[in-house]
Amino acid sequence: MSTPQPSRRLVCVARIGAAHGVRGEVRLWSFTADPMAVANYGLLETADGARAFRIASLRPTKASMVARIHGVCSRTEAEKLCNLELYVARDRLPPPADDEFYHSDLIGLAVHDTAGAVVGEVVALHDFGAGDLIEVRPANGRATMLVPFNKAAVPVIDFAGARLVIDPPTDVSDDV
Repeated sequence: MSTPQPSRRLVCVARIGAAHGVRGEVRLWSFTADPMAVANYGLLETADGARAFRIASLRPTKASMVARIHGVCSRTEAEKLCNLELYVARDRLPPPADDEFYHSDLIGLAVHDTAGAVVGEVVALHDFGAGDLIEVRPANGRATMLVPFNKAAVPVIDFAGARLVIDPPTDVSDDV
């Protein structure tokens, strides 16, 4: 398999965990809305496109999923896949519903303040348990900042204009 084209956008849909049992099964963390849907995407590939995998079977457990990967038949083979992230091309995913989006669609958007000034660029989204945070790399070269990702702090998401508008709490915007 060849290296992905620079314009080809990939979305991480799963991560392989530790081997499960002795017959080649692995623990799998699915990042899809319906965890079982990860098996419906066909070939899942590594970020560099060098390897591709197909889920042969998938079953839920209390903490994760257990997957059998096509062609992986032993614990030794399964152990070599631990912590491998699996991706699909963005265009293979279903369109998001109204008021929904894929996190990957936000990465790279320009960030403006409510007055229209450029603040920086979205570099990541995080969820540390108390709600989503958007990580912004400021245009002024300072360290990245975290802004609550809610309608009050991010009132506008404009995909057509490749930007979003932030109105962060005062303690966050003082450093902008």
